Amino acid sequence: MAAILVLLYAQPLGRILRLTIDDIDTTGPDVLLHLGDPPTPVPEPVAALLLALRDQRTNMRTATNRDARWLFPGRRASQPLTVDTMAPLIRDLGIPTVPGRLAALRQLVLQAPAPVVAQALDFHHHTTQRHHAAAGGTWNRYSPTRNAP
Repeated sequence: MAAILVLLYAQPLGRILRLTIDDIDTTGPDVLLHLGDPPTPVPEPVAALLLALRDQRTNMRTATNRDARWLFPGRRASQPLTVDTMAPLIRDLGIPTVPGRLAALRQLVLQAPAPVVAQALDFHHHTTQRHHAAAGGTWNRYSPTRNAP
């Protein structure tokens, strides 16, 4: 699931591993993930997988993790899984996380204006603008704020 979130939302693996179950919003009809503001919709079938992970997290039976809120609880008390633990597992699946997340970010800025992607996924606007330019996007005249008359 961590690899799916990295590739879907172009997030660094470390950020994905620090998500908590409180970052998943199911108060409305859609499943939302708090990465930025506003929360980001999670498409099906990923939403179903995310909810299943939330409800059946591993490593919860030990005394150190009984009350852990981490989506990916680690083996140490009050800590999520580490990148050093998760990255080799993802690599063994044949998923290139860094090139994959960069490709995902470039695709996202081609689908929506870079400032919108920056706010929704909590990226710095310079980062999304740089990836937008590298991807050859056409949103170059989009203004993230409305000018008052």
